[in-house]
Amino acid sequence: MNPRLLRAVGPAILIVVALVAMTIALAYGGGADPLTIGDPGPFARWGLPTAKLLVNLSAAGMAGVLVTALFTLKAGEREFDLALDTASISAAIFTVSAAATGFLTFIDAFNPVISGGPEFGAQLGRYLVETEVGRTWLITTVAGAALTVLTFAVRSWTATLFVAVLALASLVPMGTQGHSGDDADHHIAMTAIILHIIGAAVWLGGLLLLVIVRPALKRGPLADVVSRYSSIAVAAFVVVAVSGLVRAVVGLRTWEAFFSPYGAILTVKVIALVALGLFGAWYRRRLIGRMREDAASRAFWVLIAGELAIMGIASGAAAALARTAPPLGELPAFVRTPAEILTYSPLPDEPVLVDWLVAWNIDWIWVAAAGFGMFFYLAGAWRLHRRGDAWPLHRTLSWAFGMLLLLWVTSGIINVYQSYLFSYHMIGHMLLTMAIPPLMVAGAPVTLAARAIHRRDDGTRGGREWILWGVHSPVMRVLTNPFVAAGLFIGSLWIFYYTDLFRWALYDHLGHEWMTAHFLITGYLFVLSLAGIDPVPYRLPYPGRLLLLIGIMAMHAFFGIAIMMQPGLMVAEWFGSMGRTWGETPLEDQVTGGGIAWSIGEIPTLILAITVAIQWNRTDERTQKRRDRHADRTGDAELDAYNAKLAALAERDEREAKAER
Repeated sequence: MNPRLLRAVGPAILIVVALVAMTIALAYGGGADPLTIGDPGPFARWGLPTAKLLVNLSAAGMAGVLVTALFTLKAGEREFDLALDTASISAAIFTVSAAATGFLTFIDAFNPVISGGPEFGAQLGRYLVETEVGRTWLITTVAGAALTVLTFAVRSWTATLFVAVLALASLVPMGTQGHSGDDADHHIAMTAIILHIIGAAVWLGGLLLLVIVRPALKRGPLADVVSRYSSIAVAAFVVVAVSGLVRAVVGLRTWEAFFSPYGAILTVKVIALVALGLFGAWYRRRLIGRMREDAASRAFWVLIAGELAIMGIASGAAAALARTAPPLGELPAFVRTPAEILTYSPLPDEPVLVDWLVAWNIDWIWVAAAGFGMFFYLAGAWRLHRRGDAWPLHRTLSWAFGMLLLLWVTSGIINVYQSYLFSYHMIGHMLLTMAIPPLMVAGAPVTLAARAIHRRDDGTRGGREWILWGVHSPVMRVLTNPFVAAGLFIGSLWIFYYTDLFRWALYDHLGHEWMTAHFLITGYLFVLSLAGIDPVPYRLPYPGRLLLLIGIMAMHAFFGIAIMMQPGLMVAEWFGSMGRTWGETPLEDQVTGGGIAWSIGEIPTLILAITVAIQWNRTDERTQKRRDRHADRTGDAELDAYNAKLAALAERDEREAKAER
């Protein structure tokens, strides 16, 4: 297929097939059927899923194109600028379609009388400001407008990276909407949808980028771009597949539900995604290596056109699923306990000893983080082993144990009970900030990445180049400064618990995820600045490190004591309203949590202090050995010269003394 023809026809194939698939799925599943009461009309019923479909497709053209361009193209070249122009156009479409989605959602939910009068404007304004769904689409629209300008204006590496991060962040609010808000497994469904949206956007956006930049690339660089995109696509496929499976399990609680219209549409989507993954893996393994020859070019681009069509089917089915009610089966009596109102889940039973091993509440964001962290680390260590380079086993074990501990803290018994018991919340916090980071730092992931990831020589940036850029960036020079890292570590502790940030982390699942990431990162930076072997711009001398660590230990202990002496209950409307009849009272449990921060929380810090002392001792030993070897090589020439100088000074003093007499 002609590359220029594919550039024009490819997006059209995607959009047309997606619209056709969505229309068929809506008609089959009843997602656009008239409502018995308060029907908003056919324009809203059909326009809303169409607008959402355009949001999803343009999100891929915006965020996915940016991410793929950063890892496959060279800034300053024509193809990189072309990718940014594509992202800018996609962002403009994203903005308009997000605004249309927000407006049509308002029409669909409230069925107002549309007019140009102040009553309609006031009602629309309240919807955008006071309701969660209204705020979601307002934020998404504003973010899209900002991205439209930014993607048009930036052209450098660093600016594009920050714009890509903003583009991915703009997709998160959309994941908080939809049927996930009505599920008993609310947080699981919402997390799965967010991961699914981001993974699909990166996957589809990279495919669109290949089509867009194909005419601007020669055959050799094009093969490199396609090969690099394939690595991104594999990771995106894993995220999409796992998150889609989780969402399906939440939405379809019984096997009979697969035979419902919702289950049938979901099956079509799953088949399309599996076909994409299998065909992509099979043909790219066979064709990418031959793309430098003309023989493989035509077959590959025909495959790309077919993939765009299958992507259209999956996207259309996804848009229809958002409007199709999942089968609920037999619903229990509608009685919501206080715990269910606050946490979307029933109050668990009192924890027993075996629950520390068998109690699980999966957080799929951190399952993905720990899983990818484990996989890429082991892959890097194995690559070094295959080429004959040594990598210490204790570093691999330390990283692996850190990832397993992270998985357990975020998805095990801590995550089961931390919304109901302050003490369990504090255990999780202490592990996130003071137990997991030392294990991760001891694994030396940056050093491993610098040695294991292939260096690029064509001016593009891969994983190695981006990691080293981040390590040596001005931001990291500030964040890894020992005093800044220590300030973030201990200061954020006080600010979090004594402001509304704690309340936000309890009420909002996104706030909870932010809390987990924040304390893990601040703990990692603090430990790295004191005892890491990965490169940082500056580290204190060992006496300064120990003094800084002792000061942090004292302030940390004082924090725990302050929690224990707190006269009232922190976030009383949360911990005091669960209706819990077992265990300690909320205030007693809060005192226990403060004791954990004061006592148990100091154990990892003490271990860190011992580690710094051992490193200091080893450094002194290495320094002394170097001096001894130098003395052996020079025959103590420096010492002999120093003694001769002292003798000369003594002789001079003696002569001067005799002259005075």
